[in-house]
Amino acid sequence: MVFACLLILSASGATYIFAIYSKVLKSSLGYDQRTLNTLSFFKDLGANVGVISGLINEVTPPWVVLSMGAAMNLLGYLMIYLAIDGRTARPPVWLMCIYICIGANSQSFANTGALVTCVKNFPESRGIVLGLLKGFVGLSGAIFTQLYLAIYGDDAKSLVLLIAWLPAAISILFVHTVRIMPHRPSRRGVASAATGNDAFFCFLYISIGLAIYLLTMIVVQNQTNFSHAAYTVSATALLLILFLPLGVVIRQEYRIKWELDESLREPPTVTVEKPAADALLQMSANTVVTSTVKTETEAAAASPRPPSSCLGSCLRHMFNPPPQGEDYSILQALVSVDMLVLFLATICGVGGTLTAIDNMGQIGQSLGYPAKSIKTFISLISIWNYAGRVTSGFASEIFLTSRSTPPPSSSASALARSGRSSSPSSPRCSASSTTPRSTTSAPSRAPSAPTCSTSASQATSTTSRQPSSTAAPCPAATRRASASSASGSRSSSSRPPPSPAHSSR
Repeated sequence: MVFACLLILSASGATYIFAIYSKVLKSSLGYDQRTLNTLSFFKDLGANVGVISGLINEVTPPWVVLSMGAAMNLLGYLMIYLAIDGRTARPPVWLMCIYICIGANSQSFANTGALVTCVKNFPESRGIVLGLLKGFVGLSGAIFTQLYLAIYGDDAKSLVLLIAWLPAAISILFVHTVRIMPHRPSRRGVASAATGNDAFFCFLYISIGLAIYLLTMIVVQNQTNFSHAAYTVSATALLLILFLPLGVVIRQEYRIKWELDESLREPPTVTVEKPAADALLQMSANTVVTSTVKTETEAAAASPRPPSSCLGSCLRHMFNPPPQGEDYSILQALVSVDMLVLFLATICGVGGTLTAIDNMGQIGQSLGYPAKSIKTFISLISIWNYAGRVTSGFASEIFLTSRSTPPPSSSASALARSGRSSSPSSPRCSASSTTPRSTTSAPSRAPSAPTCSTSASQATSTTSRQPSSTAAPCPAATRRASASSASGSRSSSSRPPPSPAHSSR
């Protein structure tokens, strides 16, 4: 089940490579930058609004959510591909916004169907599961880039087609594998293959190897010219690494079966204690009370309820949050203070990053980078995205178990570190405010020489004190300053020395 979720989420990050095919959208449909930003906004809106998929997941099994997400992904991105390829009439902007919003919203359905199911199946390792699965979402951008270069070549229109059919095909293929399984609580001091984290750490090592391989291939492909056959070979090796977790799953199943067989070979030990007389009386009294309560409950259930009782019960429990540590329902989470805090933190921490990632293609194009370098940079963003997601998931779980640090504290510290920035001190604009005055000044009879930003004496005195990188005064001011200093020196040499009285005064 975890292997199926890894594959589903590794193909559900198409929103992070919008910058690759945004240039094709702009050129094929004649959009300007403002229209492209509008499309990007609706893409992010669809990708981050997961309330609808959460409500559906509350009342349906996971396969329904995954099937709906596959249909939405195929519909949205296929219509975008037909529009940019010229197979349909040019749609209006509002219709393209609906298409890309529907296609991007399929990502929330895949996250809900796969990610939430894994967290429910492994509640004792939820931090590790979240970090690992979201890390594969971060790698999906680089995976898509390698696959479309191997299948279609360097054609951004075909990338949209790949985004349309590949995630839908993977979700439909593994739709019945993802399900809620019975939870096996772990006993203290007893290590078990079913409840341990060994398999998740194996998945982590495989994902690190996958990220290193992608990083290496991205750098090598940017430095050399790859043929289509070379891209095919690199994509084949990528698929082999992607399917390595299947071996871990098979080994884990054999370990669980072996542990089950070993537990059946050992005869169970049962200890029976003879109850005392007082305990027997207490048990009989509890039996009478239980039967009375059961009879009253059955009578109340048999009586017809008003049709609005269910709605009133939902609204009544909606504003009564559960005790700390218990799970919220979807309605309780919508009106809770915790959800409001998470919503604001997500806006502050993710909004600016999404805006930058969406416009990386336009930024690279404005700086004059070739298309190959822009693809390389966007693929590298996927690698750093993976590194941040995996590190945050595993680090928060380690801090929670070792130091009892809650995950919100780790998120707050990460946001604080990302927000700190040091700006260099601005250079001084005028030298007249900082240049020290010369100890010897020209006589009052000497005419004042015009300079660019300082007086002649200041320019003369600062020449020996300031480094060579400082701006020199203008040539006209220098010539006039030298002339005035020469005339001043001649007039001072022709004067008689001052009298003693004048000196003392």
